Amino acid sequence: MKIKEIITVLEEMAPLAYAEDFDNVGLLVGNQDEEATGVLVCHDALESVIEEAIAKKCNLVVCFHPILFSGIKKITGKNYVERSLLKAIKNDIAIYAVHTALDNHKNGVNKIFCDALGLINTKILVPKPNFIQKLVTYTIPENVEQVRNALFDAGAGKIGNYDDCSFTSQGIGTYMGNENSNPEIGERYEFVEAQEIKIEVTFEKHLQSKILKALLKNHVYEEVAYEIYDLQNLHQNIGLGMIGELEKPLSEVEFLQLVKTKMQCGGIRHSSLLGKSIKKVAVLGGSGSFAIKNAIQAGADVFLTADLKYHNFYESENQIVLADIGHFESERYTKNYIVDYLKEKITNFAFVLSEENTNPVKYL
Repeated sequence: MKIKEIITVLEEMAPLAYAEDFDNVGLLVGNQDEEATGVLVCHDALESVIEEAIAKKCNLVVCFHPILFSGIKKITGKNYVERSLLKAIKNDIAIYAVHTALDNHKNGVNKIFCDALGLINTKILVPKPNFIQKLVTYTIPENVEQVRNALFDAGAGKIGNYDDCSFTSQGIGTYMGNENSNPEIGERYEFVEAQEIKIEVTFEKHLQSKILKALLKNHVYEEVAYEIYDLQNLHQNIGLGMIGELEKPLSEVEFLQLVKTKMQCGGIRHSSLLGKSIKKVAVLGGSGSFAIKNAIQAGADVFLTADLKYHNFYESENQIVLADIGHFESERYTKNYIVDYLKEKITNFAFVLSEENTNPVKYL
């Protein structure tokens, strides 16, 4: 099996188009056309993890955090990033990162977080904006079903929990061909008024080329009329963070003790307790201070995240309990999810869960 075949499965799990613009996801090091000898899945692709991959004969390391995040001009081994890259390159080991591509997936990092705490009725906390487009096209009645089904097969027409969503309306289309035309209805230089059906479907913007290819392949007209619009709608199934509910309310102390146990936290930093029971819980794995207002607006009793600064705790405004459970801790089960997903999709290959604990934060 080639590395690129495994990458195809990884991108089904966490489409790169879902990643944030600032992020660096996908294949960071290596040649995707190489034969894969084994896959090591880790949280951070540190030098010690690359050594583990060498020992376990894995030439592909799949990491959550990208070891190569911002641009570098030299690779001399002067810091932990450069040392890891040098060792990987020297030993022909490819590195692939998923990061926010999996953060933004409805079954990704934050669903894993919710599941670990037993939360139910979960939904995205910060839905992704500027991700939905709309296609409008026109064809004759006899061609509608073929075009519409082709668009559905290409990924159009998905809205929340529903597939094959579209809208059609009827009208009159007009055209007149020139000497180079080959009209489906009518003749050259003839003014034609034809009964046409307008088809409207929405789709995720990264599918645009695939959608257009399906449209042009299945449309009967020589020249296909269509329009594509950017929509302001938020994508309810893609985005950062998640909010859910406990099956039974807990006191604030009971809940934080539950979190400490389930997420194996070395400690939890939190804002003032409010003396209220905890029922509605917002989570955001990794650095999540930007979503404090979203958690409050969603009516959460508590917001679990990481990397909160001193002044972030004031933003609770006595409306919510803010809890910093640790960056690594909030994402700790992600690598397990990746391994399980790969094993389920590719049953005859060696996927290894890294034994290295790459959490740089220690507790007394």
